[in-house]
Amino acid sequence: MLRRPKPTDSEADLLREQQELLAAGGQSTVAVVKRPDKRRGDAAAAEAHEQGKQRDVVTIEDLPDELPTLTPAPPKKSRFKQERVHFEDEDPEERLDRHDTHISAVLSRIIERDTSAVPVSLPCITGTAFPKVLHRSVMESEVQERALRGRKSIFARQIAAQRAKKEDVQSLNGSESRDQSSASRHVGFSPLENMETEQPESDVMDRVGGPVLLTGQGLGIANSAMETMKIHEENQSKLQVMSQSEILEEQRKLLAQLDPRLVEFVRSRKAQRTPGSESASGPVQREDFLNEPLPNSTSPELDHSIKAQESQRDTMEDDEEDKNQLVVQAPIREEELPVKPQKEWLHMDKVEPEKLEWTRDLPAPRKQSTKKAMQARFDFAGTLIPPTKDLPTHLGLHHHGEEPELAGYSLQELFLLSRSQLNQQRNLAVSTLANVLAKAHAGEYISSLKGSVLSSLLDAGLLFLLRFSLDDSVEGVMSAAVHALRALLVSSDDEECLDNAFPWLLGMATFPLLPTAQEDEDDEDLDETMKETAKEKEEKKTDHEVARQDVVKGFLKMQGLPRLRYILEVVRPSPRVVLDILEVLIRIARHSTAAATQILACPRLMNTVISEFLPCSWAPATSRALSSLYGLPVALAMKLLRVLASAGRHACARILNSLGRKELLSHFVVVEPSEMLLEAGEALLCSTEALRLFAVAASYGQACNLYTDLYPVLVKRLQAGNRLCASSEAVLFLELDLITALLVLLTRVTQTAGCHEELQRDLVSAQGTECPPPPPVVWSHVMGLQPTVISSLKGCVRALDGPAQMSSALILLPSYLLYTEAYYSQLCVQSSFQPVQCLQELESLTSDVLLPLISHQAMRNITSSFRSSSMICNPGLSAAGGEVVPSLPILGCSWLKTSSTMAGPNSPLSLPTALLYLLNTITSIHKGLIKKFSHLILSDSVLSYLRSCIGAMPSVSHMSAWILHHEHHLLYLLLRLAHKLVPVDPEVAKHAALFHQVSMALVSWLLPGSEYLAHELMSVMTFSHSLLPEGVHGETEVAALAELQLKDRTSPAVGALLRDALQHLPSIRGCYLTHLAHLESSVLSSRDRYLGRTPFVSSHLLPELTGPSLPSDWPFLPLISLYERMGLSAGGEQQVESLPEGSVQSVTHCLQWLLVLESWREQALTAVPPVAKLARLACVFLCSSDLFLERPVQELTWALFRGLTRPAQLEALDLGSPPPGLASFHDLYSALLAQYEAVSFGDSLFGCFMLLPLQRRYSVTMRLAVFGEHVGMLRSLGVSLQQLPIPLEKFTCPMEDSLPLLRLYFRALVTGALKRNWCPVLYVVAVAHLNAFIFSQDEVAEEKEAARRSLLRKTYYLTDEVLKNHLLLFRLPQQNSELGFSTYEQLPPIRARRLESIVGTEVKGGER
Repeated sequence: MLRRPKPTDSEADLLREQQELLAAGGQSTVAVVKRPDKRRGDAAAAEAHEQGKQRDVVTIEDLPDELPTLTPAPPKKSRFKQERVHFEDEDPEERLDRHDTHISAVLSRIIERDTSAVPVSLPCITGTAFPKVLHRSVMESEVQERALRGRKSIFARQIAAQRAKKEDVQSLNGSESRDQSSASRHVGFSPLENMETEQPESDVMDRVGGPVLLTGQGLGIANSAMETMKIHEENQSKLQVMSQSEILEEQRKLLAQLDPRLVEFVRSRKAQRTPGSESASGPVQREDFLNEPLPNSTSPELDHSIKAQESQRDTMEDDEEDKNQLVVQAPIREEELPVKPQKEWLHMDKVEPEKLEWTRDLPAPRKQSTKKAMQARFDFAGTLIPPTKDLPTHLGLHHHGEEPELAGYSLQELFLLSRSQLNQQRNLAVSTLANVLAKAHAGEYISSLKGSVLSSLLDAGLLFLLRFSLDDSVEGVMSAAVHALRALLVSSDDEECLDNAFPWLLGMATFPLLPTAQEDEDDEDLDETMKETAKEKEEKKTDHEVARQDVVKGFLKMQGLPRLRYILEVVRPSPRVVLDILEVLIRIARHSTAAATQILACPRLMNTVISEFLPCSWAPATSRALSSLYGLPVALAMKLLRVLASAGRHACARILNSLGRKELLSHFVVVEPSEMLLEAGEALLCSTEALRLFAVAASYGQACNLYTDLYPVLVKRLQAGNRLCASSEAVLFLELDLITALLVLLTRVTQTAGCHEELQRDLVSAQGTECPPPPPVVWSHVMGLQPTVISSLKGCVRALDGPAQMSSALILLPSYLLYTEAYYSQLCVQSSFQPVQCLQELESLTSDVLLPLISHQAMRNITSSFRSSSMICNPGLSAAGGEVVPSLPILGCSWLKTSSTMAGPNSPLSLPTALLYLLNTITSIHKGLIKKFSHLILSDSVLSYLRSCIGAMPSVSHMSAWILHHEHHLLYLLLRLAHKLVPVDPEVAKHAALFHQVSMALVSWLLPGSEYLAHELMSVMTFSHSLLPEGVHGETEVAALAELQLKDRTSPAVGALLRDALQHLPSIRGCYLTHLAHLESSVLSSRDRYLGRTPFVSSHLLPELTGPSLPSDWPFLPLISLYERMGLSAGGEQQVESLPEGSVQSVTHCLQWLLVLESWREQALTAVPPVAKLARLACVFLCSSDLFLERPVQELTWALFRGLTRPAQLEALDLGSPPPGLASFHDLYSALLAQYEAVSFGDSLFGCFMLLPLQRRYSVTMRLAVFGEHVGMLRSLGVSLQQLPIPLEKFTCPMEDSLPLLRLYFRALVTGALKRNWCPVLYVVAVAHLNAFIFSQDEVAEEKEAARRSLLRKTYYLTDEVLKNHLLLFRLPQQNSELGFSTYEQLPPIRARRLESIVGTEVKGGER
């Protein structure tokens, strides 16, 4: 191999090496080519190409032809190039006219300047015919003494010399007066200068001491300069008679009123025109004129400016600064410079103050008296800096921004800084953004800033900025980006609360942190076959659109996981970055099952995590401050596996089998935390997370063979659970977490073993069909655990008496109780079950453990906190304490931990829920023990909590759903135990109505994942006779007596209808359960999870949170389902079809249940507004052409309609708001009108439904629809005044003000479309409104007055005397009278005069 040349080689050495290279036949690393010169043309280029070998050109591969730009500077743009742009189709003549304008365009606007007041100076008389030629040598000698300091051009020196010479001549000749010559010498004017600079005539006033600001232009008179001088003299005379204090007071008033920009303009003009030159009086300082009064402050033009600025100030008030804070700094002087210029410095012989302003100290921040919000600025820790706070500059918070005197960085400046070319600036910007995100999540800016910081940052593209920063080649910037990503996505308090809830009942189950789904409006009008699938929509969306709707999904779409894998695998960052990445991955895994699958599918990501941070062997840490986590166990890595396994049984199997983690799991379970060669806290966390991962796997029926292998170790740890020896409180809580994780594992293994015999039987009887295989653990493997657990349980109950051990016992008790429940619930289904022995054990357990626990003061304290800590009774607890954005849902535990104890380790939910869970199981096995637990239900705190739940409206969001999920379990178990006690305990039976009301409310509150609880409630409690004591205590007779006051004997008796409904409660229950059959798969999945059927559990991620499982109007479900099955649209063409079989019975059962609820459980339907009830009830008429004619349907609908038209319900009925599921009530009413005309047959019930929306307080559009488009229905709308359950005054008061409707009323009456015997109700309504209108004396518009006169005139000339008398003599509506209204015997005087004034005058005029 040839060696490389060295600097010490001689020329002979180089030649020898060249010969060796040529002899070896090696290829040179460079290529010699001849590049043609493109500027010489094609021929020259070809000639040069032929002679290419004569010229050596060294080229290197992959070297660009042009040097890359070092800075991403924007391309230079020429302002002249834009003017030279020509288009092919452009007319050259037009281009020439545009550039070469005619002289007329210039001369047409010439205005001669007024020179009447300009003094004329004659040129000096000389003896030469031509001006003297100016020689350079002569000029230098002449102006040497008078030349000003500084460098001047030759031309400037010549002009200065000529000006000085003329001054001398003028002083010698005496051609000017004394004042004028002195002013001329002082300012240095000359005709040449006036000619060159075109000074205005106001310069004359400058020379004679005139005003500084005003020029006199615009006065429109010949002697404008003289007039300006008069004004100036008047101002001066006024100032002379004023004292100095008065002048300063007026100046202060002016400064307070004027806009600061106008003041600066005035002062700059004065500074420019201050007499004196730099050579004579030195540079003008701004302080010289800041403190002296404005001499022209009272001039007319300035007054005009003041008024204009005052009017402008009213609209710009938010931008004004405090009048007392207006401080203008003087230009910097040479002695103020921090570095003094030296003589030997080049070009520093003259100090330029304006260029050195940046070297002086910053002014103090000015107090802003603004009403407008100011821009927020933050320090490097993310703390908000007040705009008036003056911070020292050594903190590094001042910079050259728009407001250099203000410390801190705005969000815009941080975004700009993050794109800097300096690594330190990028690192600083991203780190500051991370701190801002952390404080925004904590809610520290809510009271100080307007709007949301998180929303502003995400809208500005924060996610893209962090993703770009992750790709940075500098590790510091990359680490800062990871930390900022963790601050954006992760909430440590949320993770802590979820870990605390892990040992609770169904604590593994969590809601996916998915944003609320938003349906596209574009697909609403499309057919189902034309709608795009969700996957197709997702593929079409850009990264920005995805990130705007879902931050986590946007990060995944931007290939964030491969980048995190690269950082872990290749960069191998510091421990903090590793922990941040693991926390980010855990948050992504909680997003959804799809996100967890992407983490598992990312190439080498999980392999890197497991191999680097979960090794099977490691060296002990040499120091407490670890420099690297690689090669050491990390608890967060084990937690990541556990969260991924919770996403689904397939993900768990993949972790255990494909990644080969069974051996790792057994290793971490077997090794004692004290023997892990790790810090004590980290070792306990690793063991705890390993047991939790084992428990999750066992909850799917997986990894149970490890249980048999590790049985001695697990039993040993279980027995050591009561002997805690923690060195500190923090370590004590970690040890308690370890024990609870072990108990959760044993509970899941026991549940799995209990399913072995069932699965074995199913496998034998399956005969080829799919069936889960029996687990490797059987019931005999877990029977030995029960004595140890019962012993530990008794020890915990005894420990409640000791104050030091009470907190630990309260944490461990729920896990022991849940294991006991799992053991006895599975024991009953085993073939080896011994009933007598089991009952004896339960009695012993009740007397030794359960009853002492229920009566203990600690338990009473917990139950007394139900109401104050309840998320149901206190919806405000779920309000966000920090900033929340829809695209990034959080649990809000940081706020919940401070406002309630529900989410902490001592939560009042875990122990009562576990206790009630066990009590329900025990009472199902041993029914003789039920009555012993009645005092738990009858306690005042429990009854008060149940009463508070009635009428509550808990809000459902991610921040409340996870805790509501557990509180629903508590409430359900309380109600189940109460339902068992009602038949056996009379004291408990007194509160049966309370239990039924709460159960009705709970059915509507249950969230996705709790469908089994809803099914159990509806099967056992909702339609239970024992919880409806009104049917037993004579409430039906009371309802019947209340109906006696109704004069309409044809109306149905509500009491009889209620008695019939109570007799059919089992059928009603079957009807509703049938209509909920579409939830069967969800009910089965929820049942498997709730009952611990581990081989059938598919995932511990609950369904997506979209609201409660059942709609709030579920009692109307059979009616709505029938309407949807018939396929009738609200505004479409109605069809007449035969109803499906059993539809009448189904509708009857639905109406019966609605009648029961409206009569005795009205509180259960408070969530359904009255307009929604009316809309749902209208489905009776829209489902079919004759359904409403069925006798039971009509009787029940009559009863419900009368309930809706009670005074309180009628006042609450608002038809202006659209019912849920409908665009507007008017659309529904239009469909009802068409259906009524088609199939009503004059039915009075249907007619009352049609009359209800025609009340005066509702929209006039529905009345116009009846009398305009559907006037033919008036012939069949024969509802009598006695049948109408609505007071007639609701239709007649107040007076109708719609002129088109009044004309329709009159036309219907005159044409005979509306007659009293056809439609008595609307006949009275029309007559009442027309009578009030034609005799009204109110002042109205001319159009209405003309219509009023016309209608009265037409009424007077009606040939129908009956109608005429009704319209003229109407008095008051009377619903009980035959006509429906009372009349006058003769026309009252006031009406007679009104009629005479309109009709009589016309008659007389006609006679004339």
